[in-house]
Amino acid sequence: MKILLVGEYSRLHNSLKEGLEFLGHAVTIIGDGDLFKNYPVDISIKPKILHFNWFTRKCKVAFYKLTSIDLALYESAFRFYWHQKKLKNYDVVQFINSNALKTPLFLQKKQLDYLKKNNKKLFLCACGTDTPIIEYLLKNKMKYHILTPVLLGEHSKETFKFEFSYTSCKYKKYYAYFENLLDGIIPSDIDYFLALQNNLKTIQLIPNPINTERLLKKSVNLSAKIQIFLGINSMTELKKGCHYFEKALKVIAEKYKGKVKITVTRNLPYRQYIQHYNNAHILLDMVYAYDQGYNALEAMAKGKVVFTGAEQEFLDYYKLKENEVCINALPSVVYLVEKLSWLIENPSEIERIGKNASAFVEKEHHYVHIAQKYLKVYETAFR
Repeated sequence: MKILLVGEYSRLHNSLKEGLEFLGHAVTIIGDGDLFKNYPVDISIKPKILHFNWFTRKCKVAFYKLTSIDLALYESAFRFYWHQKKLKNYDVVQFINSNALKTPLFLQKKQLDYLKKNNKKLFLCACGTDTPIIEYLLKNKMKYHILTPVLLGEHSKETFKFEFSYTSCKYKKYYAYFENLLDGIIPSDIDYFLALQNNLKTIQLIPNPINTERLLKKSVNLSAKIQIFLGINSMTELKKGCHYFEKALKVIAEKYKGKVKITVTRNLPYRQYIQHYNNAHILLDMVYAYDQGYNALEAMAKGKVVFTGAEQEFLDYYKLKENEVCINALPSVVYLVEKLSWLIENPSEIERIGKNASAFVEKEHHYVHIAQKYLKVYETAFR
């Protein structure tokens, strides 16, 4: 098959590409690399001119303040049209999000029409914030989720402007147009499956693909200080509940002076982020989740003990026990301190959970195995 993957937010599409190519398929990724994260893409639509230096960035911001028009979106649209001859004759086009192209919506509709007309099947990999996800979360059927801070009144809707932009009348109209073009929706974890399970276009949950062969596993040295890592992305820290981790780490730093090394970083490109966490025994990923995202799974594959989503729905789906492959991170500083203390005082548990985590990712998320699942879905659509 010839496959076009549109957008990249977490290296999911890169790992899927590697799995599909291993199986003999031709795969191309188009996207902006998620800006500062700089994920690899084959065809870049990243706005380079407007991000060239401080002056062009200042001009872009000033123009936006005067007109509410983001010129970077138009530059990305121009780059799409520059490359559009390369975007034809694919068997499958898969989007990472309804706004994967990050261009003005009126132009993005035309770009969708072009992709639909010149290719065979269109799919959405549901793995992040999108219209039906936000609408489901606002019904508040889950114990907690990325919008919990808003629903509890801890933060205003303005603080979560990005998430709520997906529920504007303009965007909902665009999303309906986008979804109508799709041949199927594929949720990547329990959080998204719960939101989409009643959608008629939802096919099945296919877990995140992880290329375990490219991840170097370091042996865990527990004789020295226990190393704890928290990597914060300012754009997502509130919806991930990072403030719970930060408060817990202050307690741990005071409680275990000389026994732990705590590293906290902000807004690092993917490669630097990975370098910083490689030496960690424990990684703090996310509070407001039922299942693991891509970064958590990569860390688990390396044998880290990850604090992340691991609710009962996740345990039931994979037939696991509590604390078997990761630690379920709850929105409670007291709870997080308790779990961190347990690991620090029982380092053999770090080794046990780390080994289980690595084996779990190898079994349930191996990139070739997951690529085979995607291919089965693609092939079924042609019958």
